[in-house]
Amino acid sequence: MGVRLMVVDDHRLLAEALASALKLRGHRVLAAAAPAAGAADLVVSRAPEVCLLGTATPAEPGAFDPIVKIKRERPQVAVVVLGPVPSPRGIAAAFAAGASGYVRHDERIEGVERAMVKARAGEAVVAPQLLQGAFSELLNPVAQPDDEGQRLLHLLTPREVEVLVRVAEGEDTRLIAAGMGIAPSTARTHVQRVLMKLGVGSRLEAAALAARTGLLDRAAASPGVFPPALSSMVPRPSLPMER
Repeated sequence: MGVRLMVVDDHRLLAEALASALKLRGHRVLAAAAPAAGAADLVVSRAPEVCLLGTATPAEPGAFDPIVKIKRERPQVAVVVLGPVPSPRGIAAAFAAGASGYVRHDERIEGVERAMVKARAGEAVVAPQLLQGAFSELLNPVAQPDDEGQRLLHLLTPREVEVLVRVAEGEDTRLIAAGMGIAPSTARTHVQRVLMKLGVGSRLEAAALAARTGLLDRAAASPGVFPPALSSMVPRPSLPMER
């Protein structure tokens, strides 16, 4: 029985080529699209059984944000990522966002098809060669400085760092919105993205993590990360209000 699916890829031509190949193999392709701002909305509206999400930059911050939105609004949709060989953290990030599988973008069509069918059945799918590479890197890690604060800082945009500073200062959504000159709904969205990227469940946890890892000190020392006027706020994290 064919899979009802959508194909979303950074390159529209690749998305359409993969869609055509899968149609010839008896699958029902609802759409093939490039992941512009509305790609996740399109998946949500069409509600396929499986979404194949191609990305050339799995390490980029926000690369898997569409998966978060899809799984939040259509949890029954299985998302399989097609991408280059990432680090173990890259694979983990895809699954943390809600993906059901990660397959190399140069995989044969048969391998993609098997991944689709398994994902639809509720199985987690990772190509064996990816697991082998991941285990190899985990068992023989490249020595790197242990700087959790710097790693977390790279996950956030300058705007999100500013939001985190204000959260650590105890500002609620209304104050954040007023201080940044944005709508409360936009401020709330920024806060949720910060929590998601830091992997925490509350503003209090975000503030505690920022203080423990020295994230805000590193942000203050990085030119252009946020306006100098905010630098004086950094050393004094307080308990944020939950709103």
